[in-house]
Amino acid sequence: MVLPKRLARFNRVVTNRVTGPLAGRLPGFGVIIHRGRRSGREYRTPINIFRTSDGYVAALTYGVSDWARNVLAAGGCELEIRGRRVPLTGPRLVHDPTRRDMPPVVRQLVGMIGVTEFLHLRTVPRADHVD
Repeated sequence: MVLPKRLARFNRVVTNRVTGPLAGRLPGFGVIIHRGRRSGREYRTPINIFRTSDGYVAALTYGVSDWARNVLAAGGCELEIRGRRVPLTGPRLVHDPTRRDMPPVVRQLVGMIGVTEFLHLRTVPRADHVD
């Protein structure tokens, strides 16, 4: 059981407007900056996101939503996290009933609502700087 679509709509219209300004600075939260597949418009979507060994992972609590489709179609996005922007690439959908890449407490919470789909993103390696 993933969260209902009507809750996703409520969050998009109400909750995201309230949490959006803070999401890029709070632990466990970030803002995905992505472009619409058809419109080309830039969107900023607050999400729960967590560090992995090679990038970040987000639990798809509403299933594969528009923001995730946009990131998959574009092949990447930017993440605003803790006051900085991080370019991300190589998005891939992962079905993982064990939720192994989630922190332990989050693993239990997303397990309670039946989330098994995740979006993994790799950080873009920084170019070597020559001094």
